[in-house]
Amino acid sequence: MLHSLTNLLLPDLLLATVACVLILMGCSMKISTRKLAPMLAMGALAIVFLIQVGRQGSDNTAAKASFDKEVMSTLRLHNFAQYIKLLAAGIGMMLLLLNWPTNATANGNNSFNVGQETGEYFGLFLLSITGLFLVAGANDIILLFLGIELASIPTYIMVSISRPNPVAQEAGVKYFFLGAMSAAVMLFGFSYLYGTTGSIYLDEIARIFRSALSGASKTNAEITMRPWMMLSVVLLIVGFAFKLAAAPFQVYVADVYQGAATPLTAFLSFVPKAAGMVALIKILYAAGGTTWQLPRQIGTLLWVLAVLTMSFGNVLGLLQTNVKRMLAYSSVAHSGYMLTGIATLCGAASAGNSDPGPLQSTALQGVIFYLTAYGIMNTAIFGVLMLLPSRDSRFGKSAETLDDIAGQGKRHLMLGICMAIGCFSLIGMPLTVGFIGKIMLIKPALSGGYNWLVVLTMINAAISAAYYLRIVSVMFFGKPSFDLPDDAKPAHCTHPLPVMVAIGVSVLASLLLGTLLPLTQILTSGSGTAATVDSGVIKTK
Repeated sequence: MLHSLTNLLLPDLLLATVACVLILMGCSMKISTRKLAPMLAMGALAIVFLIQVGRQGSDNTAAKASFDKEVMSTLRLHNFAQYIKLLAAGIGMMLLLLNWPTNATANGNNSFNVGQETGEYFGLFLLSITGLFLVAGANDIILLFLGIELASIPTYIMVSISRPNPVAQEAGVKYFFLGAMSAAVMLFGFSYLYGTTGSIYLDEIARIFRSALSGASKTNAEITMRPWMMLSVVLLIVGFAFKLAAAPFQVYVADVYQGAATPLTAFLSFVPKAAGMVALIKILYAAGGTTWQLPRQIGTLLWVLAVLTMSFGNVLGLLQTNVKRMLAYSSVAHSGYMLTGIATLCGAASAGNSDPGPLQSTALQGVIFYLTAYGIMNTAIFGVLMLLPSRDSRFGKSAETLDDIAGQGKRHLMLGICMAIGCFSLIGMPLTVGFIGKIMLIKPALSGGYNWLVVLTMINAAISAAYYLRIVSVMFFGKPSFDLPDDAKPAHCTHPLPVMVAIGVSVLASLLLGTLLPLTQILTSGSGTAATVDSGVIKTK
């Protein structure tokens, strides 16, 4: 049994072990030792990615057969978990390239300066991704909570050490205290969940919820839930809303994104958000008795949360002049788009559909695919910001404001094109992965009768185009508001290879997945396999 457990948890154990080694390497007095940290971290993520590629489509039945009941209750290594781990490892490598330390003369990671904490920084980087891995495989609310916090707590420290500026330390403190509050709300919800069911295992909780739900979809009766059960689910949705930066719990996002170093901001926009989204899916799946049959009130709450989140994010994004704050509110808006898919998913059964199963699977597939697409297309924009100079050295040497990027598209044509493609993809323009992602969210919502939700989503996508196109317009047509220092002029500018590779992969993936439908089908079929729901677990077809 121990051998089988180790085999199935090999990716998680590998990342955690390498993270501990990196933290110990940070104690070394030798600079050459600390410089090995990003290479070791990249090697660990690459190995984990290859392991997950090999496991796609494998149900691990033989290995699972040797587990005892206790271990099987704690973990569920189904295809949903395997796909999320593959996604986390793949995008984690792109984000690691953005965070790659460079020499002082390179016009790249000048906003990213961890000093002598290189080993500790990349150790925390891997621990956060390990937390996402644990969330994906958890079938135990204790392990689920530990995974969420493991994905979040390292980022509090990373924000504070990402650059030696007071604004970074301030952002880290704000992030920590608001993260602690969200953890308290989550624990409160988990305590009620345990109190009303008497179990910590999600499959057992799902069975209890299923037996407690009154009203069946076949009889078109109203689906109801016991008050304490309803309270536990609402508290957990609120707790996860903090991780997703969903309105009205998004107040910390702009300050934290602005305070953190630019490459870390890209990391924050994906890993904690992915952990919160995966945890929300698993809890709603269990609360719906494995059939997503949730009370209409829960569906309405998610509907309202989706609309508020995308509206707050896009409207506040219009008011910003700092690009990182703009992208912070953009991140809020994209959480709202994904919540549109979640609302469709949870409202399909309560809406009176005779057979909600196909619609639910399509909606969940859309959410998972959009999470993947967001992680891909966001990387290029943050990468380009890192490679452009800033006019205000107090906040680092990488661009952050619209004034910083004004006219830079002409000076650095390729970077301007990459920024434009990233912004077009986030808008959801045709021939980009963002367009495919929005289609996959909107289509099931239309099929489920959520016409107003679709209309509001499209209006918000149009609003978002205003500030994304503003970025592109300023880059190409804006007048530079300051003279570039000599070492930042194109003739002397050297762009670090790791950052350029990350930008290139992001741009190519955004275009290829939006234009080559056979290639896109590979990703959509992968998320579709992970999103197939049946008999208590999310399993392969």
